[in-house]
Amino acid sequence: MFRDKIELKGFDKTDAEYKDLLGRVLAIQADCEIGGPYLYVKDMLPTAPTKMDQLIVARTAAEEIDHFRKVARVARDIGVDVSYVLSWPNEKRYLEAFRGLINTWGDYAVFGFLIERVGLYQLEEFSDCTYVALPQILPEIIKEELGHIGFGTNKTAELAAKGDEQKEKVQSAVNFWYIKALTCSATRSRSDPSDSSTGESNAEPTLRRGKSTFERSAL
Repeated sequence: MFRDKIELKGFDKTDAEYKDLLGRVLAIQADCEIGGPYLYVKDMLPTAPTKMDQLIVARTAAEEIDHFRKVARVARDIGVDVSYVLSWPNEKRYLEAFRGLINTWGDYAVFGFLIERVGLYQLEEFSDCTYVALPQILPEIIKEELGHIGFGTNKTAELAAKGDEQKEKVQSAVNFWYIKALTCSATRSRSDPSDSSTGESNAEPTLRRGKSTFERSAL
């Protein structure tokens, strides 16, 4: 396994396959960071149930856009331009979880509860990346992602506690996004986004346990 630490200064001398794989990883990550706001801002920002919720949607989107900026900068430094994902329609996103739109508060909450959690797993895997510039941008991103997950988890539980009808809607959203989360984690565990082979990622057992625990306690 390749374990040498690579600095930007010596990147040009790195093996071509390493350069290609790193470029793909950064492109996928950049697309995922910007993909969230494209899913929910249009509908969720103006329809948030409270002013505080509206502020949180806006702040979350702003943080994700900044995460994209950080990843794009790392990519730019190695000669990879990821700006094309800014103009992509949602249906072209690398990961299925970012294709479509979020237009209900329950889906927005569960997206934070499950999909943001998958994103955190991926970021944690990057913490030991051999290209040292990538781990250097992670601490602030991970801190903010933990906030997104916490809000999504708490809001999902809050919505589920509002009566049987709302509970059923939340359960439906949990089931829907749980499948998306498994697909997302499996796809991100592969270096080539066009590879459709199946396989369990490290995140999947934890996701199953988290979903089961949440359903027992909140639903």
